[in-house]
Amino acid sequence: MKKLLVLYGSYRADRMGIRLADYCVRGFRERSVEVELIDARAVGLPMLDRMYKEHPAGTAPAAMEALAGKIRAADAFLFVVGEYNWGVQPGLKNLTDHFLEEWFWRPAAIASYSAGRFAGARAGVAWHGTLSEMGMVVTSSTLAVGPIGAALDEGAQPIGGGGASLVRAFPRFADDLTWWADAAAAQRAVVAPPY
Repeated sequence: MKKLLVLYGSYRADRMGIRLADYCVRGFRERSVEVELIDARAVGLPMLDRMYKEHPAGTAPAAMEALAGKIRAADAFLFVVGEYNWGVQPGLKNLTDHFLEEWFWRPAAIASYSAGRFAGARAGVAWHGTLSEMGMVVTSSTLAVGPIGAALDEGAQPIGGGGASLVRAFPRFADDLTWWADAAAAQRAVVAPPY
């Protein structure tokens, strides 16, 4: 895998999930992967009115245009997803929905988290269907971290039993995403995607 985008979507003032996003970015960099964190709050797209493809060429807002290019250039995606009331975070869902064809023919992995013991698993299940519908192949390996504040400290370093579980699970998770990214890249080199 050459280029990975890690997408994160909390807009809260005291964000805990950024710890998991930072941990994943660091973990993939240690594997010599080019990684960029895409923080939905920092990108600041408006609530969805027009998708990127609905803007005439050259007229999309600058942040949307820049992100479209990054998505098209990526080999794989890692969605770091929090669980809000059994569902998905609106900030990340809004960012994701601005694009469609840009996501096609690449794999995605899901790392979920929550403040509770279910570790965002319900949001992870919801995201699986959403990402599949948007043209991504979702890997079977997932990460689920919770309670997030008891698994990663403020520096995104693993702590306690939850942190130890994350350290054990991450290599398999990263290996699976890397395998699918390499497989998809090899196939795209032989057969151009039909768009």
